[in-house]
Amino acid sequence: MTNYLNKKTAVLVLFMIVAVLFRLVPHLPNFTPVTAIALFGGLYISNRILAFALPLVIMFISDIFLGFSSITLFVYSAFLFVTFIGTIRKKPSAFTILLGSLSFFIITNFGVWLLGYPKTWIGLAECYTLALPFFRNSLMGDLFYSGVLIFGFNFVEKQYLQEVK
Repeated sequence: MTNYLNKKTAVLVLFMIVAVLFRLVPHLPNFTPVTAIALFGGLYISNRILAFALPLVIMFISDIFLGFSSITLFVYSAFLFVTFIGTIRKKPSAFTILLGSLSFFIITNFGVWLLGYPKTWIGLAECYTLALPFFRNSLMGDLFYSGVLIFGFNFVEKQYLQEVK
């Protein structure tokens, strides 16, 4: 059992590291694996501390190369919330991915509003309205990368990580 869990954890970590590397290559704006990595960690890593810490550490390392922004705190908070969604849902679904995407969008753009828009209802509405085109790409990226991570891991688990009984 312990050997199986160690192999499973190693594969999960490898999948997340490979996914985050796609942040470093040219891509459409916001078409990244960020939300998918957080959700994937929450869905599949049974150790809760590792489920939250690993995606954050991987994200932090990639941000060292890409740079941090004024909304980094909100991005990381959204990242933790999406991981939380994965830990409570425990079953991947289109709804879970959509919930993660929407949560990430709401939290990060709230940070954008706080730091760069008038603190009025009009400013808030303007912020979220102007962010909608980015949400489209984020949602497409979340669906794509979540699908690759989930289906890819399920395939590897069935083919190579079968627990011996």
